[in-house]
Amino acid sequence: MYDFRPADGTPKPELYRDLLSAADALTADETDGVANMANVAALLWEFLPDVNWTGFYRTDPNSEDGELVLGPFAGRPACIRIPRGKGVCGAAAARGETQLVPDVHAFPGHIACDSETASELVVPVLRDGDVIAVIDLDSPRAARFDEEDRDGIEALRSEEHTSELQSQ
Repeated sequence: MYDFRPADGTPKPELYRDLLSAADALTADETDGVANMANVAALLWEFLPDVNWTGFYRTDPNSEDGELVLGPFAGRPACIRIPRGKGVCGAAAARGETQLVPDVHAFPGHIACDSETASELVVPVLRDGDVIAVIDLDSPRAARFDEEDRDGIEALRSEEHTSELQSQ
């Protein structure tokens, strides 16, 4: 068993450097994308304070419209399928752009999988320019995520750090 948990109060730049390092250590020699997503979802859960859900939604390759299907996660049970363009995750997948949402209740078409969620950060994972998954972070605290969180998670999903995640 691994214990990568950072010390309480670790500054965000250091926290995200350590997160990237831990993700690299866990995924470097594994080619199974689902296994790697599971470990990264668990790392996010361990590393990030004030979150109530961390995980992935994967683009369903059998869906004609790019519907997202639940992937590995940590937290309470979640919505299983999300239409592309619907909710925060669907918007990230449709636009191919990170969605940093300080108040999910103000987001048009928000899908409330967990009524306790107040803010959300969703980062698309790309392969050859196509969205193959999204990293979804939820918090019960409004405005929990900021630009440093966005930058840290975008670095996590970069091709050099997530090539192992992309072996779906």
